[in-house]
Amino acid sequence: MDVEFLGGAREVGRSAVLVDGSLLLDYGLLTADPPRYPVRDPEPDAVVVSHGHLDHVGAVPALLKGDRRPPIHWTPPTADLARVLARDTLKLHGNSPLCPFSEEHVARLGEAEVRHGYGESFPVAGGVDGGGYEVTLRNAGHVPGSAHVLVDDGDTRLLYTGDFHTDDQRLVSGTTARPDADIVICESTYADVSHEERAAVEARWADRVRTTIWEGGTVVAPAFAIGRTQELMLVAAANDLTPYVDGMGTEVTRLLRRHPEFLRDPEALRRAKGAARFVTGRDGQRERIAADNALVITTSGMLAGGPVRSYLPAIRTNPTNAVTLTGYQVEGTPGRELQERGRMELNGRVRPVSARVDSFDFSAHADREGLESFLDDYRDARVLVNHGDRCVAFSEDLREEGFDASAPALGARIEL
Repeated sequence: MDVEFLGGAREVGRSAVLVDGSLLLDYGLLTADPPRYPVRDPEPDAVVVSHGHLDHVGAVPALLKGDRRPPIHWTPPTADLARVLARDTLKLHGNSPLCPFSEEHVARLGEAEVRHGYGESFPVAGGVDGGGYEVTLRNAGHVPGSAHVLVDDGDTRLLYTGDFHTDDQRLVSGTTARPDADIVICESTYADVSHEERAAVEARWADRVRTTIWEGGTVVAPAFAIGRTQELMLVAAANDLTPYVDGMGTEVTRLLRRHPEFLRDPEALRRAKGAARFVTGRDGQRERIAADNALVITTSGMLAGGPVRSYLPAIRTNPTNAVTLTGYQVEGTPGRELQERGRMELNGRVRPVSARVDSFDFSAHADREGLESFLDDYRDARVLVNHGDRCVAFSEDLREEGFDASAPALGARIEL
């Protein structure tokens, strides 16, 4: 078995790992201006997608060009989310060189997809000798439908972690899966971070929202549409806060409610949805909401697009208002610029933001302690670190702890 890192190596974004030149694990894009895709266009025999986030699934329709129809294996929520993300990408970049697929390719997903539940082993064609693989998806505890991918060719067992969390969130339970594996490709997004206790994060966030509204301000909470929007809705409901919800998160919330078996508490999400006010964006609605001393949960989470770009110009000059960043801000995004420098590009100009800007660690990824506790079960395995800003440093730390660990470079092909 060998693996080639077409994306996601020593970076966060465009995850893509090719096994034996045959089986592709994820095929995402990196959110930037312009978007960045995996380093080459493979022609796999089959594809397995770990979960429905843009950096893991965003480029999958491009694999269905011409007469190519590799089967695409994923969970039911991931299948639905992939379509939402693809159509949003087409809305932003369709009919331009920035988008490698069309609506026709998105429609072809129905021809190629195969949906699986957790714990269900299934055969996948390919392999060096054509013998194929046995693949099993296990709950990764990241977002609904997220999966660890276990690949067994009969000689070697490869565990691709995808993105995962070892602690419970309100939306999904943390991963407890630790399948036997000889090789582990492990994400490392928060390898240098210890998450604050989630209950304390929730309490601080709710307090910031209440205080800002009491003082006469508006709170804009940029949030990823998939997972984070629903998590914040649940936290808001638990703290008797009534949010406006805007952007793609509204559609995703309805979609996720169709898959209750992938949620920790489907009834809690139903109540949170019932308590929220969903924004249509018609007839100046966003301008009125921005002046309404309210909480607004809206996409995009890194401020690169979406309705958040309507709210920020309206609230940026008043220090009574607040922006609560609730997710990881990739380097080079407007969210990172705001987080680090208190400014961002709006309407073609870089402008200071006087509104209070706070960051809250609502991460759906394992932190340093979570990564180490997960990998403790794989001390006899070879560990390949990916999906992080500190992949090399984390692999060096693991080697000091006795692991056979390394951090492959982008484009590297590793013999296992």
